[in-house]
Amino acid sequence: MSQPDLATLPALEELRPRSVTDQIFEALYARVVNLTLPPGAKLSEAEVAAQMGVSRQPVRDAFYRLSQLGFIQIRPQRATTVTQISTEAVMQAYFVRSALEEATMRVAALRLGPADWDGLQQLVDLQQIASDADRRAEFHALDDQFHHDICAAAGKEFVWNLVRDNKGHMDRVRFLSLSYGSSTANVEHGQILAALRARDPEAAAAAIRHHLSKIEQILARLRIDLPDVIG
Repeated sequence: MSQPDLATLPALEELRPRSVTDQIFEALYARVVNLTLPPGAKLSEAEVAAQMGVSRQPVRDAFYRLSQLGFIQIRPQRATTVTQISTEAVMQAYFVRSALEEATMRVAALRLGPADWDGLQQLVDLQQIASDADRRAEFHALDDQFHHDICAAAGKEFVWNLVRDNKGHMDRVRFLSLSYGSSTANVEHGQILAALRARDPEAAAAAIRHHLSKIEQILARLRIDLPDVIG
């Protein structure tokens, strides 16, 4: 695996509300999840500190947080590297997300109205445009917005906060699948929306369960296509 280009890491602005460590963590977390920093990539405290214009201590703290989440491996006297995608971590995240979103869909089916449905349809339409143009980062952002907006409209935005904090390992897998799976994912969003429009709680729960369960098929394919990436 070649050394990643860290030139796109942002210089930090002073006096922002989040701590320096938070900003470094968030920047690196995003790049691990979207595979800008792929499995096997090497990370250097000194290089990250120089690129972001900070001392090494907050970088060290951010590295520790990433290691606790299972995204990087820190080994004394050896290079810090981005970990393989852990099947166990992905399936744990899937279990949490599926349980939370199924419950939320049952509430959403009875609570959402025409304005909510129209907003979700706009997201589905925008996702299709992004999928057709192979704009994967845009598609992923719209995907997150679709799920977030359902939780928020159902009065359960805290659910999305929990999902967001637990889905990073799933997101790494999903980014690898967007080259061939985005259109299917968007069809499934349409099915979720149809169940919500029908105000059918069980159909909405079944639709999200089917949608999220595709992660198992994606993992199976990636084990064949990219065996060095999946652990």
